[in-house]
Amino acid sequence: MRILKTDSKNEDFRKLTELLDENLYELYGEDIKIYSKQNSVDYNLKDVIVIYIDDEPVACGASKEYDNNTIELKRIFVKKANRGQGLSKLIVKQIEELGRSDEYRFGILQTGRKQIEAIKLYERTGYEIIENYGVYIGDDESVCMKKAL
Repeated sequence: MRILKTDSKNEDFRKLTELLDENLYELYGEDIKIYSKQNSVDYNLKDVIVIYIDDEPVACGASKEYDNNTIELKRIFVKKANRGQGLSKLIVKQIEELGRSDEYRFGILQTGRKQIEAIKLYERTGYEIIENYGVYIGDDESVCMKKAL
């Protein structure tokens, strides 16, 4: 296994996020399109993690600054064939470490109500459900979470 700290220009990260989008479309159908702005990959994300197994990219995640004290975790994904190996927890841990090294105090994130496994992952890694923030306020399909880093 190899863990690469990169940015959002990384081609493997971009390919993995395309697979994530396909996965979300299978789960939510056309409704997922209302999140296209939030789910688009910003070319300026500087904190991106890609995990490789046998030189194949299998998992990714990123963060971006939400405010001076807080990072927002984005685009966390593990290929179906590689799930159940602890890679999502590793991605979260790596992103949090990057946030701490940049002196952020909190991590926040948004996921969907139908993403039960994602919600369980975040709860197991210490995130708690909070009131929806930002563009997710009033969105009953969103679950927002927060953790002190």
